[in-house]
Amino acid sequence: MELPGPHYTGDWINMTFKTYHTGILLRILILVFFLGVGIWCVFENWYLVTSIILLVLITIVYEFFRFLSKRFEVIDDFFESVKYRDFSRRYLTANKTKDIQRFYEGFNTVNQVVREINSEKETQYLYLQKILELVDIGILAYETESGKVLWSNESFQDTLDFPSFKNIQFVSSRNSQVYEILFNKFYSKPTTVDLNVKRETIKVLLSNSIFSIEEKSFKLVVVHNIEETLNKTESEAWKKLLSVMTHEIMNSIAPISSLANTLKLQVQMHREKPSINKLDVDDLNAGLSSIEKRSEGLLKFAKTYRSLNKVTSLNLETVKLKELFNDLKHLMQSQLKNTNAKLSFHLLDEGLEIEMDSYLMEQVLINLILNGIEASIEQKHPEVQVSAGKKMDGRLFIRVKDNGIGISEEIKEAAFVPFFTTKKEGSGIGLSLSKQIMTLHGGKIQANNNLDGGATISLNF
Repeated sequence: MELPGPHYTGDWINMTFKTYHTGILLRILILVFFLGVGIWCVFENWYLVTSIILLVLITIVYEFFRFLSKRFEVIDDFFESVKYRDFSRRYLTANKTKDIQRFYEGFNTVNQVVREINSEKETQYLYLQKILELVDIGILAYETESGKVLWSNESFQDTLDFPSFKNIQFVSSRNSQVYEILFNKFYSKPTTVDLNVKRETIKVLLSNSIFSIEEKSFKLVVVHNIEETLNKTESEAWKKLLSVMTHEIMNSIAPISSLANTLKLQVQMHREKPSINKLDVDDLNAGLSSIEKRSEGLLKFAKTYRSLNKVTSLNLETVKLKELFNDLKHLMQSQLKNTNAKLSFHLLDEGLEIEMDSYLMEQVLINLILNGIEASIEQKHPEVQVSAGKKMDGRLFIRVKDNGIGISEEIKEAAFVPFFTTKKEGSGIGLSLSKQIMTLHGGKIQANNNLDGGATISLNF
C-alpha cells in the first residue's frame, strides 16, 4: 500500500485553509458592511434603522464567534489526539460543512499515515526481537542514569540464571559481584571474564558500549557463555594430542619391546644350553644400541612437546627491526657457509619499531629462514628474503620469502598443527611453536605460495 505523500498532504492543507479563509473573509466583509451602514444611519439620525442594524451586527458577531469556536474545537480535538498518540480515531465527514469536511479528511489522512508508519515500525521491531531471541548470546540495553532496562533477551537471563527484571539494581541485590563486572566496568573489546553463577564459575566473553539518543545515555551489554565451547575445544584438542602422542610413542616402543624380547630370548637360551646356543656379543651390542637409539628418539619427542608447552608468556619490549635484522644476519652466517643460498634483509622504513619479545621472535624468524633455505636449496640460485613494513591500515608485518618448491594445498592447512611434518628428520614443532608465539603477540602467521614460485610466510602484528 502506498502511503499519502507530502504533496498530497500539502494540497489538503491548502484547500482546507482556502475554504476556511473564504468563510472568515466573507463574514468579515458582511460585518464591515453592516457596521458601515450602522454608522451612516447614526449620522443620519435614523435611530430605528440603527437599532435594527445593531441587532443584525450582534447576530453576525455571535455567529462569527460560533464559526471560529467550532473550527478551533475541531483542531483542538485533533491536537489532543496527537498529544495522547491516539491515531485510531476516524472523523466522519457526513452532514458537515465543506471546510470542516476538509479538516476531517485531512485528519483521517494524517491518522492513516501514522498508523501505517507505526505498523511498519512494530513489524520491524518484532522481526529484530525474534532474531535477537534466537541468538545464543546474551544482550541487554539499559539507561545509564536510571538503570531502567530497555530490552534483554532470554539468553542473557539464562546465562546469568536471572528471571526477567526491569532495572539493573535487581542484579545488584541478587549478585553484587556479577553487577560489578557487568555494569560498573567498561570493556572496549571482547574480554574473557569469570562469573560466579549457579554456585559455580563460568567463563564468558564480555563486551559493552555506550550510546546516546537525544539527551539520554544508554549502555549495551553483550555476554557470550564460552564455557561449553572451550570445554568442547579443549576436549577435541586433547583427543588430537593424545592420538598424536600415542602414535609417536607406539612407533618408538613397539620396536624397543620387540628387540628387547628377542635379546632376552637369546640370553635365556644361552643360559639354558650355553654349549649349543652361543651368545653373539656383537649382535647383543647392536641390539642394545638400537634400543638406546630408539629411547633417545622417544626422549627427543618428549622434549619437543615440552618446548611447545612452555611458551605461555611474553617479555615485551620495543624493538627496532633494523637491529633485529642485523642480529639475525650475524646469527645465520654460519648456517649459510656450507650452502650457496643467499639471505637478504629489506626494510621499507629503517626507523620501524615493533613491541615484541625479541628472544622468541628471533626463534620464530630463525626457524622460518632455515625452512626457507631447506625448501629452496635444490634451486640453481637459492634465495631467502626477509622484509618488514607497514600496511595501508597501519598494521606491521614481517615476511620471509623463498624461491623453493612452495607449499602444496594438501598440507597448507596442516602445516601449523603440532607434530605434523613432511621432513624425515623433522619434529613438526617449529611452525606450530611459531604460531603459538604469534598468537601470544596478538598477531597471525600465514603461509602463501608466490606467483613466481616459492612460498612466503607472513607475520602480521
